[in-house]
Amino acid sequence: MRVMKVFLPVLIGLALASSVEAQATVKIGYIDSQAILDQDPSARTAQQQFEASLATYQAEVQQMGTDLQTLIDQYEQQQAMLSDEAKANREEEIRLKQTQYQQRISELEQQASVRQAELVEPVMERITAVIEEIRAEGAYSMIFDVAAQGIISADPALDLTGEVVRRLQAAYNQANSGTGQG
Repeated sequence: MRVMKVFLPVLIGLALASSVEAQATVKIGYIDSQAILDQDPSARTAQQQFEASLATYQAEVQQMGTDLQTLIDQYEQQQAMLSDEAKANREEEIRLKQTQYQQRISELEQQASVRQAELVEPVMERITAVIEEIRAEGAYSMIFDVAAQGIISADPALDLTGEVVRRLQAAYNQANSGTGQG
């Protein structure tokens, strides 16, 4: 029992010393993914392509909405002069157009989502690869994202955002240097 009283504090001391030593080797950094996306040339290009696709979708939806509203306006103006059967036919036509309009909006939203994923995925893969490269080179145990609001306060010296952006821009410039797009 007496041996246990002497041995237990020694074990606790060793455990604390090893955990302090382990903590000393943990290296942490953070990035701001929103700042990276704002400054990455390929992310900006992907965003512009997505907005162009979205403009096409929006134009189609707007035209369908205008056509539907015209149909409704015409019905309301002519309603008093229409027979009950003609009213029922026009109302059915309007319901059908509204259903088609809603279905097309759903289809276009899905197409927009797929298009966005197509454009964003390669950008995110590049950004993740650069972050992983920095993590490995700098022997970081963890890299957090302040844009995800998981970090309340951090030492600015741990911010790796600038390095990620610098590397992404360098890779973009190198990839486009011979094409005249740089």
